[in-house]
Amino acid sequence: MFYFTLFVIAAIYLVRKTFIIVPQNYSFLVERLGVFRGALPAGLHFLIPLIDQVRYRQNQKEIAMEIPPQTCITKDNVSILVDGILYLRVVDPYKASYEIENFRSATVQLAQTTLRSEIGKLVLDHTFSERDDINSHVVRALDEATDPWGIKVTRYEIKNISPPKEILHEMEEQVKAERVKRAEITISEGEKIARINRSMGERQEAINLSEGEKTRKVNEAEGKAKEIELIATAKAKGIQLISDAAGQQGGEEAIHLQITEDYLTGLGEVFEKSKTTVLPIEVAGITGFFEGISKVTNQLPKTGSTKG
Repeated sequence: MFYFTLFVIAAIYLVRKTFIIVPQNYSFLVERLGVFRGALPAGLHFLIPLIDQVRYRQNQKEIAMEIPPQTCITKDNVSILVDGILYLRVVDPYKASYEIENFRSATVQLAQTTLRSEIGKLVLDHTFSERDDINSHVVRALDEATDPWGIKVTRYEIKNISPPKEILHEMEEQVKAERVKRAEITISEGEKIARINRSMGERQEAINLSEGEKTRKVNEAEGKAKEIELIATAKAKGIQLISDAAGQQGGEEAIHLQITEDYLTGLGEVFEKSKTTVLPIEVAGITGFFEGISKVTNQLPKTGSTKG
């Protein structure tokens, strides 16, 4: 019974060493008597027991590796803690197995060294704003350095950048100052726009008032011109009527009488409106005054002779 058990165990061991199943996206590297024989792709494979041996099992899926936090010094001599995550893929299982002892550890150390170099080229403020550039530079440098190892670096991402506490406090104060500055600029811009709008409104109002005054004066001038034209027309018509009447019998006497009446009416208005009145020399004596009227009307002498 004991020997049977040993036989079963030996048979199971031989079967496991003879038939190998390689999972998808894996590659098994086989050595025959210590010499590399080949890489087994995914599927079922047959090995010679005790002669063939699977030395390395390489995962060819994309691998994400944590890059531990490390101290980096920026160009302006500020110490910061930076960590990240690295994505890579094994493209050549033979090189990843035989060209480097431990490609994972070597890649992590190389990523840290490259990151310190890139951070040292930038000042602190740029390390926050230029993360994408830092990531692309690290990927380019790592991909070139790991190519002899059969490794393809696909991506690198900085996770955290942690400045010292005093630097964080200064950055917070700077952010507050920037916010106050932006608020003051916004307020001043608003006041500027408001002043401009008010001045434009006042200007437009002045223009409207001037246009209205201009229109009013034009209308008044046109009205006066129309009035003068009508008066002139009426006077011309009156003069024409007087001229026609003068040629008729008694027309000249009527004209003299009308002139006398207008003269006396105008003189009466002067007496009413003026406190001090200067009379013509002919009116200084009442007799001379009436004699002047008689000469105009040719009526007073006749009246005097009748009374005598």
